[in-house]
Amino acid sequence: MNNLICDMHVHTKFSCDSDANLEAYCLQAIEKGLHAICFTEHVDHNKNDYGYGYYNAEGFFKEFLPLKEKFQDKLTLLSGIEFSEPHLYQDELSELSKLPYDFILGSVHYWYQDMFPSSMVKADIPVKTCYEHYWSEVLAAIKAGGFDVLAHLDFPKRYYHELIIDSDKLHQICGEMARNDICLELNTSSLRKNAAEAMPDRELLSIYQSCGGKYITIGSDAHSADELSADYLYAKKLIDYFGFEEVIFKRRSKCPPLVRREST
Repeated sequence: MNNLICDMHVHTKFSCDSDANLEAYCLQAIEKGLHAICFTEHVDHNKNDYGYGYYNAEGFFKEFLPLKEKFQDKLTLLSGIEFSEPHLYQDELSELSKLPYDFILGSVHYWYQDMFPSSMVKADIPVKTCYEHYWSEVLAAIKAGGFDVLAHLDFPKRYYHELIIDSDKLHQICGEMARNDICLELNTSSLRKNAAEAMPDRELLSIYQSCGGKYITIGSDAHSADELSADYLYAKKLIDYFGFEEVIFKRRSKCPPLVRREST
């Protein structure tokens, strides 16, 4: 098993739901033996989200670039964003894409009645209704494109602890991903949320593979330094089982995980 550990989904104080410092992640990464981290801060344009308007790209790069240089001999630092509902905010995504990001994650956090899934659970929205609308929204996001990787494919599972598959929609989603060169993220955060599986796990990974999917990024979706690279080996075993290729992104292009340079 390849022991290169690269976490491509990490949040810091530049995301609305984290107060973690970038440098704290760097120090933790070195201690854990990571080779690469990508900071993927939330970018939310839905006015119902408490992160609406929170992200500050200028502030992020002002702090990120000196750290990238400081740790360059010990750790590969990558810049990214997690852009929610990219199909609904294409102009805003296009503007941010002009900045020197290595990586853009696309995600769907709002779909049915403009609700986040935790609110759906509290409102007793049936899981079937949730997924029916969710798969359609994900398909719309994939068709619109403009991002590199689809985050946490079966996201409602983190909150409902249940997966309802629409085979036709999922084959459309994965087929469009292959045609548009959009890769799939294997997100391990659900394993920390009392779910038994990663997002996605074997059932959906099998569909992804059957539609021509080959490439996977691994992301812990960490919001604190202690969560960095959590359950990476679980994800790596899934990748090896299917024969996928783990990749990272640098300057918006996928490449094999980078080996950090050793200090001389």
